[in-house]
Amino acid sequence: MSAQHKSNNPTLRSLSKRQWMRIAAAAAGVGLVVTGGLATRSIYADAKPEAAPQPTAYSVSDSHAASRGNAREALDGDATYVNVSINGKTRSVLGTNFTDVKSVLDAGDITLESGDTVKPDLRTPVDESTTIEITRAGATMETEESKIPFNTVKKETADLPKGTEKVQTEGEEGILEKTNLVTRSGDTVISSNTFTSYVKKAPVEKVILVGTRVDQPAPTQQSQPSTAQKKGNGSASASIGTTVPVGDMQQWAHDYLLANGGSEADFTATVYIISRESGWSVTATNASSGAYGLAQALPGSKMASHGADWATNYQTQLKWFWDYCKGRYGSIQGAYAFWQANHWY
Repeated sequence: MSAQHKSNNPTLRSLSKRQWMRIAAAAAGVGLVVTGGLATRSIYADAKPEAAPQPTAYSVSDSHAASRGNAREALDGDATYVNVSINGKTRSVLGTNFTDVKSVLDAGDITLESGDTVKPDLRTPVDESTTIEITRAGATMETEESKIPFNTVKKETADLPKGTEKVQTEGEEGILEKTNLVTRSGDTVISSNTFTSYVKKAPVEKVILVGTRVDQPAPTQQSQPSTAQKKGNGSASASIGTTVPVGDMQQWAHDYLLANGGSEADFTATVYIISRESGWSVTATNASSGAYGLAQALPGSKMASHGADWATNYQTQLKWFWDYCKGRYGSIQGAYAFWQANHWY
């Protein structure tokens, strides 16, 4: 039990918002299990308290940040928790109205496999002091890395003559790290279930400056250029730029935005945020907060408002992301500006 709990063992609905925020800051990490190719979002991680005194905001690419709970308003209402441990890795399942072990597993979308043992049994009542232990025989944890492609962004600038281009920044691929629960039979992999996935290194965009300046004839003594004319129009240099889509998900996002009143700048903002939040991994699950999906929604089930297939459908996740950005920051570019300033949104 957390030190914040009273000795009289409070009920699941009795946590105050302040208590829950403290619990969230020390909550165990969360991961994702994919069984038979379908996300079940079973979540594992070692229980390690966060260094931050209270949750403020979280970015998947910032391992020192706290839970994004209050930024995503995940702590509002009657959210409570029950600990679930699988093969020694523990997570806290967030939810309301828990009644028994089965209700917790359902809330956490934790799917049992044949041969798993569960203690206590599925019909046992639970409270915050309960730890549900699941043992999956023959499974080991293995870590792998994959590359995150970088995008090319073109930005207009009056500092260069029209028709010229200059590479401002070379692109660099990012790194997506996954830790899998692997079951083998000899050298044959029977199943490999991802339980955590995060952006270990964010990609760096290749930035190409595109000139827009139209040079004027040399001024006469009677017509000297103003200081502003000498410096050129700096507003173009501050442009968010136009991003070239990479892959099917980005191409769909680009086309959908432009077909529904969005702009190239909106797409650029989308790519910037999603590349850093999840590396464009639909099933990305953060190991310390439980944030899930392309946009790292917390909890991931929030995206159900945009479709029952929120756990695996990138289109559903992106639609939720865009609406979230508009609702909280006024626009996608508003979220982009906030992310640049704070490294989370």
